[in-house]
Amino acid sequence: MTTITLEPETVTLSRRQWVAKWKVSIILGVFALIGLVMFVILGRPGESTFVLSTAKEFIQLPNVVLPAQAAGIVFELLLLAGVVRSVFAIRAGRTTPLWVIAVFAAVFLVAFLNWAAAGQLPIPVPGLLIGAVAGAVPLIFGALGGVISERSGVVNVAIEGQLLAGAFVSAVVASATQQPVLGLLAAMGAGVLVSFVLAAFAIKYVVDQVIVGVVLNVLVAGLTSFLYTTLLSPNQETLNSPPRFDTIDIPLLSQIPIIGPVLFSQTIIVYVAYVAVALVWFGLFKTRWGLRVRAVGEHPKAADTVGINVNSTRFWNVSLAGAIAGFGGAYFTIGSVGGFTKEMTAGAGFIALAAVIFGRWDPIKATLAALLFGFATNLQSVLTIIGSPVPSEFMLMLPYVITIFAVAGLVGQSRAPAASGKAYIK
Repeated sequence: MTTITLEPETVTLSRRQWVAKWKVSIILGVFALIGLVMFVILGRPGESTFVLSTAKEFIQLPNVVLPAQAAGIVFELLLLAGVVRSVFAIRAGRTTPLWVIAVFAAVFLVAFLNWAAAGQLPIPVPGLLIGAVAGAVPLIFGALGGVISERSGVVNVAIEGQLLAGAFVSAVVASATQQPVLGLLAAMGAGVLVSFVLAAFAIKYVVDQVIVGVVLNVLVAGLTSFLYTTLLSPNQETLNSPPRFDTIDIPLLSQIPIIGPVLFSQTIIVYVAYVAVALVWFGLFKTRWGLRVRAVGEHPKAADTVGINVNSTRFWNVSLAGAIAGFGGAYFTIGSVGGFTKEMTAGAGFIALAAVIFGRWDPIKATLAALLFGFATNLQSVLTIIGSPVPSEFMLMLPYVITIFAVAGLVGQSRAPAASGKAYIK
């Protein structure tokens, strides 16, 4: 009887090990198969044009024009080479090199753009990348807040609510004072308020952290929608017409081809994002504060024994995370579109949370994940404008499909901080 019970478990474990070992190769093979169908079998006639320069750059790069069908075949051969390289690495007992995955993803992306733009309007590469950075900025701030919160041991599902509260309050305050800087400060305060409620219930009253986060998201969405209808809409000119930050061009750097307009011709909020990523990384891994944060998130009992107040450390770091996320929420209004609209974050907080997981709770990796999701968001807009043959319904789904695929298919064995989501009772 014992033998019969254990045999299925052994087979299941073996299958799981096999899937885990070959997962990356399988995923690359599936995408290579998709590429074979799209880029070769269903290859589109005509030429695809890529615009590489804007008018203000001091070095003008020529447009790149590719014969769509021939280029599709070449790209597919490169994809198949990536699959073969991955298979050889696995058979040799090694993991697929990261550079192989990165090159494969880049080739597939260019091949897809080449296929989508065949016979259509040119693809403005700088515009595509500028939009990607713009779409990633609130995700970066949300992800940084999520990293700090979860590193300290509190699961921050309320990032969506913090972003939305920051967007709402920044619009109102900036409109009333005509000072966007005050709007930024108010957005940080709104984020702190939301995170304060999360910390109070999760840490002091030991309520399930995920449930509290979900409830806060619903509460903030409902409250801001109600206030928008009753307060902002009737007083649009005075309470929902905030001034926006102007674009700041960094001399010389902003004129570098492609990179210049993407990274160095942005608003002050984007430049703060660059600094914030570096500061959070340095603080978490190179300072005493970061050591304490990681200690209470990994082993709170051990941290308590050496004199660290676990719950106080968690409380203040969750509040800091809320301030950072609220700052990112201000980008939706005073950094981008201007006026506030109902639920304008559109799930950005959940994508930021996915970036935290995809980035393995590391500030830099989470930022790169946020840039990937921001690129996916802008890609659907650009392809719709140039007249892509991809159905518009699928294009609207694209950012969320890529988010789900990235977290479920590429994260692999990823370990969260050991005490994340677990209340500490002394």
